[in-house]
Amino acid sequence: MEVPDEESADARAGTVEPAPPRRFRTTSLVAVAAVLGVLAGTGAGYLVQSGREPRMPALGGPELPRAHGPQPEPLSAERDRKVRNDGDLRELLLRKPGGASTPDWVEPQGWMDLATYAEMREDPESAYDRLEEQEFLRAAVTGWSADGDDVEIWLAQFEQREAATGPADDSGSARYWAETDPDVRTRPIPGTGEGKAYVHPKPVREAGGAPFYTAEAHASRGDLSLHVWVYGDDPIPWRTIMDLAERQMERL
Repeated sequence: MEVPDEESADARAGTVEPAPPRRFRTTSLVAVAAVLGVLAGTGAGYLVQSGREPRMPALGGPELPRAHGPQPEPLSAERDRKVRNDGDLRELLLRKPGGASTPDWVEPQGWMDLATYAEMREDPESAYDRLEEQEFLRAAVTGWSADGDDVEIWLAQFEQREAATGPADDSGSARYWAETDPDVRTRPIPGTGEGKAYVHPKPVREAGGAPFYTAEAHASRGDLSLHVWVYGDDPIPWRTIMDLAERQMERL
């Protein structure tokens, strides 16, 4: 097993791994807030100064010529992440493979709002507050059953106005909790920075249900965090979870 990365105190005290509702939930965590007092004083000082006569002479020197010629073309929607992500986020999700069925546990219409996303936690109320602080915006979800495995994918979007690390925190929290399994096996997801995939070699046993095996992957890019889960009656091969994670990240 790979030694878990050293996580920040905020990751340990933040939201928990967003486990799918039909399987299991994990523990919820607490959060932080911001203070804005300095901005008010700065704005007041600016208003005072703007009404005074300038005491310094204007800087001398010749006027610089302005650039002429053709201007660069704007980024296309395919290259501009902001434009692409502000559209239908569901279009970025992997497509259901041919012959796969859509289980009833997949969210209707493929969307999750803040309340639904928080409901996936053991303590929805605390999770709701934490996700608000992380500036959670929305989540697009998909899932299917095929070849004896169940797959679920969440793509969560964060506004990043004040909480710029929202997506990384959401992904990092899920990775932290995945690594609390002492038997878990870990591999990095190429090209994702801190993104990782996990295979749990021992089956999960729930009261009243048959044991099942799990694998998962968590990463972030831009204003998005990605969560992938695979469940099966047999151990999940590395190629299954890695292929899903890599193909999903390529679409981002």
